[in-house]
Amino acid sequence: MSESFNQQDITYGIEKFSANDLTMLRNELLRSGVDSFQSAEIVASFLTGRGYGCSTHEARNAASKIEVYGCTAERIQAALELAARVM
Repeated sequence: MSESFNQQDITYGIEKFSANDLTMLRNELLRSGVDSFQSAEIVASFLTGRGYGCSTHEARNAASKIEVYGCTAERIQAALELAARVM
């Protein structure tokens, strides 16, 4: 793996998730019709499934940012970077 690949695809120790994964996460949150605690569980599940830790509070904050109308993949990535903890 080249150094430039590492710098572009890993930010603050958190991988860059594919746009498809980010869109699927957002769609799942929007379609589920759940409350903020259940949304946090979905975000935490997304992150833990990829090897990251995440507190409930951080997951809830990320979910609230992701569910905003017109949220882009870049904003979803940024919200996940704030919530994810490298294990």
